[in-house]
Amino acid sequence: MTAAAPPVPHEQPVPHEQPAACERTASYEQTERTTPTRARERASYDREVVHAILDAGYVCHLGFVRDGAPVVLPTLYGRVGDRLYVHGSTGSRPLRTAGRAGDAGMPVCLTVTHVDGLVLARSAFHHSLNYRSVVVHGSAHQVTEEAEKRAALDALVEQATPGRSADCRPASAKELAATAVLRLDLAEVSAKVRTGGVNDEPEDLALPHWSGVVPVAPAYGTPIPDKDLAPGTPLPAYVAAL
Repeated sequence: MTAAAPPVPHEQPVPHEQPAACERTASYEQTERTTPTRARERASYDREVVHAILDAGYVCHLGFVRDGAPVVLPTLYGRVGDRLYVHGSTGSRPLRTAGRAGDAGMPVCLTVTHVDGLVLARSAFHHSLNYRSVVVHGSAHQVTEEAEKRAALDALVEQATPGRSADCRPASAKELAATAVLRLDLAEVSAKVRTGGVNDEPEDLALPHWSGVVPVAPAYGTPIPDKDLAPGTPLPAYVAAL
């Protein structure tokens, strides 16, 4: 099967206007909240670095305060330019009460992390991880315009499986009404990256313990067809390529 070229969700236009200020520089502005207290040399505010880390995943953790207590939820996200869209259900109270356009919005903190390696040192203290992470601070708004909502849902599908949004039935009006989407602009954001090997103390180098890095990488298994799949339906090229 020859699949049509997949759309590029990360830069596709969305009806709701994006903030122009984010497009003026190659880096995001550093703020007190985006400045780490440890290992500051690992931090980056470069737009390309931040976007590359976000584009490599599709699961985020969304933090907010509910009834005076912190809550963190894992959920799907999609990036479109300098904006993230976060998936949810209209039955979710925080998504129902999220500010809409023109309101102050719901204060949130969103994180994305990729683990690239286990760093095993000779001492327990110096064990670490190689990782890439992004932290976003801001105010989330519920998407209410139908055109933007449909484009955002396409971006969520494309984030996880590029090419899929054009190869499935679009959401019905009822399904669209049952789905909540939050919009979060990338304005106050930072990345943090660790690479490299072990950082043991000089006096520990002669210890008889194995040390080094165990690489970690995501892997997809062989696709399993649905039991009700119509006979003769081929595996899409974009799925085989995962």
